Amino acid sequence: MELQGTVKKVTDLQTFSSGFQKRELILMTEEQYPQPISIEFLQDKADLAAKFAEGERVKVSINIRGREWTSPDNVVKYFNSIVGWRIEKLENAAAEPTSAPQSSTPQESTKATDVFAEDEDDLPF
Repeated sequence: MELQGTVKKVTDLQTFSSGFQKRELILMTEEQYPQPISIEFLQDKADLAAKFAEGERVKVSINIRGREWTSPDNVVKYFNSIVGWRIEKLENAAAEPTSAPQSSTPQESTKATDVFAEDEDDLPF
């Protein structure tokens, strides 16, 4: 799976006594209601997130992992984590439609809209 958005935060590298390492990247999604998504980069992938700064638009390839845990009271709980394994920078120009030159005149766009309006009734299903 892939997620796209803007880097909100990159945490410092955490190293545990077992030698396990992780770094988290908080990604703000690009939806009607943006969500802050915490993505973990583990072990040898931890340095991938460190190469990006706040405000950069990125695409992150992820895996969703789940695990089961039984408490001392024999209550079973389930946990999920989002693990990143690749991250790449997106060009900001693609997200800004105002930067593209506009070649059509208002008359042309009205004509194009009328053509599409006629085709709506011609759908084969």
